[in-house]
Amino acid sequence: MIYSLLLRRRSWSPAAWLLALAAILLCSPSWAQIQLRSSLTTAGAAGPVVTTPRARVELVAQAPDGVAPGKPLWLGLAVAHQPGWHTYWKNPGDSGLPTQLQWQLPAGLSAGEIDWPVPEGIRVGPLLNYGYEGRLLLPVPITVAPDFQAPAGDALTIRLHASWLICRVECIPEEGDFELQLPVRSATATQADAFAAAQARRPTDIAGQSTASVQGERLQLRIAGLPAQLQGQPLTLYPEAPEVLQHAAIEGSDWKQAWDGAVWTADWPLSTMRGETPAQLPVVLTLAKPSADGTGPAAWRAVATVQGRWDSVPVASVSPALAAALAANAANAQPTAAAPAASSASLWFALLGGLLGGLILNLMPCVFPVLAIKIVGFSRHGQDQRAQRLSGLAYGAGVVLSFLALGGLLLALRAAGQQLGWGFQLQSPGLVAAMAALFTLLGLNLTGMFEFGQMLPSRWANAHARHPVGEAFLSGVLAVAIASPCTAPFMGASLGLAIDMPAAQALTVFAALGIGMALPFVLASWIPALVRWLPRPGAWMVTFRRAMAFPMFATVAWLVWVLGQQSGVDGAGALLLLLVVLSALVWAFTLGGKTRWLLGGFLLLLALWLGSAFGPHITRAAPASGAAPTASADGWQPWTTGRVEELTAAGTPVFVDFTAAWCVTCQVNKHTTLNRDDVRAAFAERGVTLLRADWTRRDPAITAALTALGRSGVPVYVLYAPGKPPLVMTELLSPSDVLASLKTL
Repeated sequence: MIYSLLLRRRSWSPAAWLLALAAILLCSPSWAQIQLRSSLTTAGAAGPVVTTPRARVELVAQAPDGVAPGKPLWLGLAVAHQPGWHTYWKNPGDSGLPTQLQWQLPAGLSAGEIDWPVPEGIRVGPLLNYGYEGRLLLPVPITVAPDFQAPAGDALTIRLHASWLICRVECIPEEGDFELQLPVRSATATQADAFAAAQARRPTDIAGQSTASVQGERLQLRIAGLPAQLQGQPLTLYPEAPEVLQHAAIEGSDWKQAWDGAVWTADWPLSTMRGETPAQLPVVLTLAKPSADGTGPAAWRAVATVQGRWDSVPVASVSPALAAALAANAANAQPTAAAPAASSASLWFALLGGLLGGLILNLMPCVFPVLAIKIVGFSRHGQDQRAQRLSGLAYGAGVVLSFLALGGLLLALRAAGQQLGWGFQLQSPGLVAAMAALFTLLGLNLTGMFEFGQMLPSRWANAHARHPVGEAFLSGVLAVAIASPCTAPFMGASLGLAIDMPAAQALTVFAALGIGMALPFVLASWIPALVRWLPRPGAWMVTFRRAMAFPMFATVAWLVWVLGQQSGVDGAGALLLLLVVLSALVWAFTLGGKTRWLLGGFLLLLALWLGSAFGPHITRAAPASGAAPTASADGWQPWTTGRVEELTAAGTPVFVDFTAAWCVTCQVNKHTTLNRDDVRAAFAERGVTLLRADWTRRDPAITAALTALGRSGVPVYVLYAPGKPPLVMTELLSPSDVLASLKTL
């Protein structure tokens, strides 16, 4: 109904009920998740194995005596990493996350904690992580209740939802749903060797009075009870508690170890990210040089009593250098360093910026199709000035209320702890696919393939004639939906300020954005002299209407490309196939007689089957490439947390492009400015490292970095120079802007 101001009035067909059902199913943000919860499984139903491009993960069991009270029973997650990839121990070290298991067990069974095998140190640049490469089994002991009653069947259904972070240099969160049929009365021991190997890698608990004494910024460990054959040999220590010791010191000269008789001692620097002092500190020790024959225990575990207390260090949200730079910006009254409690001056600045940003938003590429439709709408009204004014006000109300709704949702989600920013809705592949389906329907309608009046019940047929104000209101809603991925000059700073304001003040900023965007259309509807240049209604409107189908299809092409960036080429291909079937379904219902019902019904069933079969390809994360995320052919490197600080500390200037595939303004800036030869030559001449922070899919780290810069959406362009505050550039970038900023280095 959005564009029915342009449509001819015709009779309506009962076939609309089937078409409406198909449109609802295909346009729903959750349609692609009907069959599978996990986007990583390779089969249509949950099973014991999940395969990703980086690992093969399997739910396994060890029950040599079946399932009965008092009998040994183990479950485990077996991980076969691809070469170069690793997952993490219970304490991941300087970065990473441990594997998480959520069990759904039959009545009478309860799962214990993961019996973690001893990890290995994994060096990534200046960081030291603890984790696993190659083949790994994470065993979990299962307790069978004394009153356990075996079921009538021969097997128990074991279900597990597991999530893990797998890294090479880049890190990818993965998850999977597993299901295993465990025989009750017969033995399960096909994985006996794997469980035995995991047991051999389990640290052996040792007795003895071990202590950890706090000495200023250091911790002195005394571990007693170690086997006599270890005395005099160097050991490697793995602390189970995160953020207590400086992990990377294990391979440096900032720590010392020695033997005091039978007691192993170590002097270790405390972490700069340490929290409160615990009462006890569990540690795992291994031989720094394992024995050649590999006999004996692999590791030993001790629990040291902590003596004394250290001063906890609050964790800053940004680096000290960036915090100082933002403070300097605040002192200079820059909008990017606004305080959380908004003063009246900052509120007025945000309102003015929002108004100007909304005005300029009408010039953004993503809003052009709606602008064209609005122009034709003026011609449709002709000389009916009252109707034209009412439509203008209704359109303005739709724009403003939509901005308020998006702003309210964003603020509510952030208050609930979600790291989100402007344009967050297009970080969902399901919503991107739904928008592509909607724009396909609109494009087909504008070409004249079908009329909505033929597909809806007769009492809806003349709704656009009876309620033109409602039509204009919905047009405003659609305009905001299309414009939401974009930010305009002044808009980014205003949104960044609004995020940290009280809710009432923040919503007034979003309202100002809406007013700015709606203002040109509302003024034109109330001042006829502004639109007298438009030709009178006539045959040209049919031609213009069909021409406007191509911006709709161009939007579909862009959305498919966005989905390809989010979910990979398989996701984009699945969406294209579904759009073809949707188009055929629409065509089928334009036919006459029984053909429309037979062919339409078949295509509807085909669309539903394809949605359930290929939906997981649309919603899953794009597979990582086989190469490490080093500099690309055009010189850009992926942004990572702490990378900017590391480079600037070494004296290297950095330019960061905060971008997203769904941000049209980002893509325009990339092709008109950042990819120009003279701009790239200027970067190279001044030794600037180029980092790209891709926000296409939700990334809390990038959201936090944007918030620290006083922004809540993309594009954002920042130049970091050693010893200087970060320079945040305008959202609509030009080569002269970049070249002028580089002259300040």
